[in-house]
Amino acid sequence: MDFTGKVALITGAGNGIGRAAALGFASRGAKVVAVDRDAAAAERTAASIRQQGGEARHHVSDVTRSADVAAYAKAALDAYGRVDCFFNNAGIEGKLAAIVDMDESVFDDVINVNVKGVFLGLRHVLPAMIAQKSGAVVNTSSVAGLVGTPGMSAYVASKHAVIGLTKSAAGEVARAGVRVNAVCPGPIDTRMIHSIEAQINPADPAAVEASYHRALPLGRYGTAEEIANIVLFLCSDMASNINGAQYVADGGRTSIGGAITVLPKSGG
Repeated sequence: MDFTGKVALITGAGNGIGRAAALGFASRGAKVVAVDRDAAAAERTAASIRQQGGEARHHVSDVTRSADVAAYAKAALDAYGRVDCFFNNAGIEGKLAAIVDMDESVFDDVINVNVKGVFLGLRHVLPAMIAQKSGAVVNTSSVAGLVGTPGMSAYVASKHAVIGLTKSAAGEVARAGVRVNAVCPGPIDTRMIHSIEAQINPADPAAVEASYHRALPLGRYGTAEEIANIVLFLCSDMASNINGAQYVADGGRTSIGGAITVLPKSGG
């Protein structure tokens, strides 16, 4: 996968899957714009790329604000003149709770970042790709976009919505030479899954991790680099006939059916 001469724009690039994708694109020749609401994290990603001889810059953005999203799209275009690959990745897990116990503000926060943020990214980046008659977008959904997970209704709803946005966008821009797909990770060894573990059992999050590992056919969490590799593939010319798809990378979780329950114990 050679991205020499191409420009990759990545949200949520400060940590986890976004950072792994940024480093992956850069190692294969792409110029990278690393977007994150955490300025220090975004700069660390960009600095790592530059230290390895690549070209990158960072941009601070709140993906729930249209003006901020328009600004990161403009920053990429002002710097490099085009956007070839857009990894629309920023997302949050929210606080775990049953629907009857969930604060409305928690639901709103998750939907705003995970759904509105993806919508705004498409809204402001797709016009540039349409104008240049080429481009590839990957939105981050989840296995939570395919199955339910008790205790994570907001997150599940948001990731189902991302798949819907992906399919709609894919149909709208295909004739313009632009492809839009989604990646659906299962549990990945990043901050997010460890936050979930700690919410389920603050006294012993390692026990939750061990339980998750036992429930997964591969017996382990995936890595950020494994998901980044799928993102790179979907943005590459090797995926030129893939559009409107959702690629699952969950260690076999959905192959055996059922959901991993994440509700904290009563009083936990």
